[in-house]
Amino acid sequence: MPTDGRDTALKLSMLWIFVILNFFARDFHELARAGVLDQMMSGTFDGVKITEELMLLGGIMFEVPILMIILSLLLDRPLNRWVNVFAVLFTTATILMNNLDPDLDNIFFMIVQLIALSSITYLAWNWNAKLEV
Repeated sequence: MPTDGRDTALKLSMLWIFVILNFFARDFHELARAGVLDQMMSGTFDGVKITEELMLLGGIMFEVPILMIILSLLLDRPLNRWVNVFAVLFTTATILMNNLDPDLDNIFFMIVQLIALSSITYLAWNWNAKLEV
């Protein structure tokens, strides 16, 4: 029985939830490292001063995947495809920029997120509502 594309939209939305939960899991996991909280409280993290502009950029980096959870369900298929691909490119770039000198756990979370983002790209690009069952 055809589902008019709702299955793919739901899968995309669920994958975006998975991506954002991995962002939160990674950040929460980082709090266990010695000195991380002290650095955050000092206003400097790994030698980088935490500014309002940096906080805004961080907010945008989180908001894109959060927004995609809803947009994947609301947009029509052609627009959904392009918005998902753009959001994947943006999110992939932010993940890579934040992992220029990663430790083992960051590599793990990055690989998991990149696999999920690749799955989003595949689903969005190959989305054909006529073939969906």
